[in-house]
Amino acid sequence: MKIELSHNFFNELKLVIFSVFILNVLDGVLTIISVSTGNALEANPLMAYLIDYHPVLFMICKLLLVYLGSVILWRFRKNMLAIFSIFAIFLVYYITILHQLRFY
Repeated sequence: MKIELSHNFFNELKLVIFSVFILNVLDGVLTIISVSTGNALEANPLMAYLIDYHPVLFMICKLLLVYLGSVILWRFRKNMLAIFSIFAIFLVYYITILHQLRFY
């Protein structure tokens, strides 16, 4: 379902997507630290392999996947499901970071 929204709303949506990028970077760094110190395990099997193989490769893949997903969602930004998904992803990352910070 397509909707008409103001230019300001789309500017704020850009801010939410930018926040997702920042939270993604923070999540990656905290995950690398937690896994390397033995305080946590990566739950995703593919990402667990990458973090064990090379943390930089893990981070590149993590950033690339979120970037590509965000580009797709931005392309469909006038669709209500895409808007909902952007906010849901932000919320998931926000809760994940809060959870990870409990251990520091």
